[in-house]
Amino acid sequence: MSAARRIPITQVDAFADRPFTGNPAAVMPLEEWLDDATLQAIAAENNLAETAFLVPDESDEADYELRWFTPATEVALCGHATLASGHVLLTAAQWRSDMTFRTRKAGILRVARNGEDDGYKMALPAYTPAPKPMPDIVRALGGDPVETMWHDGGYALIAYRDAASVRALTPDLRALKEGGDILYIATAPGAGDTSDADVISRAFAPGAGIDEDPVTGSAHSVLTPYWTVRLGRDRFAAYQASARGGHVGCRLDGDMVELTGTCVTTLVGDFLL
Repeated sequence: MSAARRIPITQVDAFADRPFTGNPAAVMPLEEWLDDATLQAIAAENNLAETAFLVPDESDEADYELRWFTPATEVALCGHATLASGHVLLTAAQWRSDMTFRTRKAGILRVARNGEDDGYKMALPAYTPAPKPMPDIVRALGGDPVETMWHDGGYALIAYRDAASVRALTPDLRALKEGGDILYIATAPGAGDTSDADVISRAFAPGAGIDEDPVTGSAHSVLTPYWTVRLGRDRFAAYQASARGGHVGCRLDGDMVELTGTCVTTLVGDFLL
């Protein structure tokens, strides 16, 4: 019997300031790509919202290639697992100020140390949504929204009058799953909410195997251009009101968004393949 292959694995709570908050991700550096079926099987075994796989980039465009898998599928963009990847790499390379990642569908992404605190800042593409009627989605999410927006990357943004309306949602997840691999984002102003944030949100992706995502970086690629217009400023504080919860600093910078947050390492070990 051949010896088991050991793959390093680090589990990180991203957009978290203590364990059991934020969004957990597994970060797994590889020497070279495994076949896609094996990557998907590892992600299913990890059973976290996302598993990030890293391979040193040979194109000179970035430090690493980066791919993300939910337990059910590969995704085009994942913010929290990118932040977690930057945290793992920068923790190991204390002399580095940043790390860059070449992705297959989201371009070059960057995670850098945040000079203001012990956290990080991350550059993601800005996805500006446009108005679109979505009665089936509204029916499945519930509540009484004031605006419905869509981005062709597969993002449905449903805006509500207040934070209490977003927190009270009990969506029909089976109906949402029938829509396919779509991220459903419910959002409202944070005024009066216990989070003390400018903006509150929740995110659901049952079509990707995630009923409610704890804290979703890519959702803020949509929320940031949406809310900066409505708030009349280029930055704001956001809170994703899942059971775990997490704070995200948001700033619009041209065709990119800058998200800030902290990470907590919760597990370091080896995956035996």
